[in-house]
Amino acid sequence: MKTATQPQTSKSTRPSSAKSVGRLYYLEASGGRIHSVNADGSDRKVIVSGARIPDGVVVDLEAGHIYWTNMGVPSKNDGSIERVDLDGQNRVTIIGEGETFTPKQLHLEKKSGKLYWCDREGMRVMRANLDGSNIETLVDSSKGDPRPGTDQTKICVGITVDPDRGKIYWTQKGPENAGKGRIFRAKIDIPKGETPADRTDIEVLFDGLPEPIDLELDLKNRLLYWTDRGDPPRGNTVNRSSIDADFSKHPTPDILLTHLEEGIGIALDFKGNRMFLTDLAGSIYSAKLDGTEKKPLLVAQGQITGIAYVEIP
Repeated sequence: MKTATQPQTSKSTRPSSAKSVGRLYYLEASGGRIHSVNADGSDRKVIVSGARIPDGVVVDLEAGHIYWTNMGVPSKNDGSIERVDLDGQNRVTIIGEGETFTPKQLHLEKKSGKLYWCDREGMRVMRANLDGSNIETLVDSSKGDPRPGTDQTKICVGITVDPDRGKIYWTQKGPENAGKGRIFRAKIDIPKGETPADRTDIEVLFDGLPEPIDLELDLKNRLLYWTDRGDPPRGNTVNRSSIDADFSKHPTPDILLTHLEEGIGIALDFKGNRMFLTDLAGSIYSAKLDGTEKKPLLVAQGQITGIAYVEIP
């Protein structure tokens, strides 16, 4: 793999502060496990084993639940979403096989009581209630292609939600290192009289990206963060852009951090002014929100995908 350029940094959007106390939950896709560690990488515990290529994870600390996606085998349409208590007890499947092909990043939206996720080979953006009921397709990018989809420009991967402004954001990563990755935005709800396949409110925010993967939003400062697993110099990075940019002028996002090895997961800790990153090489990193002070927390942990951070009261 080529060597990336040195990190580009920009002024932090938040003042420095003492690091908050919290825990990380991360997914080991290669071993089918969910792990939990302190935010400094100590006190590692296995919460769940036997997951089927887990990819996206969210934690509802108030309710005491962890939710995650299982990609499964795309050709078999056997992806699923499961839930477990924080201690690993009471494991249940809330979205069963046959209801989503290859669920990827997962987003918990507490205000509406919804889970949002991207369905890769299903070529869809989807949501459901927290108990798995009322499954909906919000975006269908297939253009009539049969599922599972094979056109990688149509597969959906990362997702985040702005409930205050009623918007969803998602990535379609494109083929490997093809420079066809895109980031989209649309209203949460389908416009009246339209379908998931013919929505007229979809905006293309970025085009020509290496391979954009997972997304996170800083709603206070109106900033979008994402990982990109393509080749350097723009790939294997963490990127950031204002969501108020004039996207018709094709702005260039800020590269905050480089030298990931197939970057995947991202989680933001606003109180601690830091972010956490994962890559498929098995590393978990922390850095400030401006990309400085990158350091490894854990290495050689298998293929690591999704990550979530929760502040402990």
